Amino acid sequence: MHHGFDALEHGNLPGLWTKTMALISLEDLDGLEDEELDNDITDNPDPMEDDEQQRLYTHWQAIASTHQVSVPREMTGPIQEMTRRNQTQEREQVPFASISQHEKLGEVLFEERVYPAGKWACITKGEKLYEQSISLGFMKLMKFICKENSVGRYLGMTVPIVNSIQMLEDGNGFQKDILTAYYLPAEFQANPPQPTDLEITILQREDLRVITRTFFGTTTEETIMPQINLLWQMLGPSEEMHRNSYMVAVYDNPGVSCRRNEIWLIRRDP
Repeated sequence: MHHGFDALEHGNLPGLWTKTMALISLEDLDGLEDEELDNDITDNPDPMEDDEQQRLYTHWQAIASTHQVSVPREMTGPIQEMTRRNQTQEREQVPFASISQHEKLGEVLFEERVYPAGKWACITKGEKLYEQSISLGFMKLMKFICKENSVGRYLGMTVPIVNSIQMLEDGNGFQKDILTAYYLPAEFQANPPQPTDLEITILQREDLRVITRTFFGTTTEETIMPQINLLWQMLGPSEEMHRNSYMVAVYDNPGVSCRRNEIWLIRRDP
């Protein structure tokens, strides 16, 4: 019998920063040549490039400060590259099969899904606050996605990023260790690139069966706990689901003011 994600036993994973910060607009990124995206953004700096990097860095730093973390200067390159790529490339959806949807008055209350086994890049952080752990973990994964890997290239963004939560014994809060996981794109599933950062590991996760509900906004312990309780109220008593382990799936980048997230309740036996 599997928990679904082997790494679930160790901790949890990506919610990231929030707040109603202004988005980097599509207009800001107009005029970029396709071939520019294939160049390392730090290889050929020029004044306009420097201005854009500084603007993006300042934007992310402001968002990060709301979750009491600081963005290292070394993140300037990955931030700019991921921003550009997300504007020009489709993000790959983590594959799943929908088992059932439960509706009321035309609104989907929750959905049951199965996620097949696959390879994920994972990192665990154990900061004081949930949002600090997921922020620092995701920045590390960004660098892995943006060329700090054994193939030396941008790997492509997949969604959602999934954060795994372990509850305290009394059920009234989260354990500090949060595991953040990025699903490797389909082209890399058979032969995963290896991270240069030793904190990141490539894990083969087993099939996962979840009951999921969408919510919007920030992801902190204070906002996630009510969502867990609400989904349990809708579901009713069940011995088929884990009560000490949950997942938070995050679909939008940190600059989005009303981010789409999901709470995942995990079946004991997929």
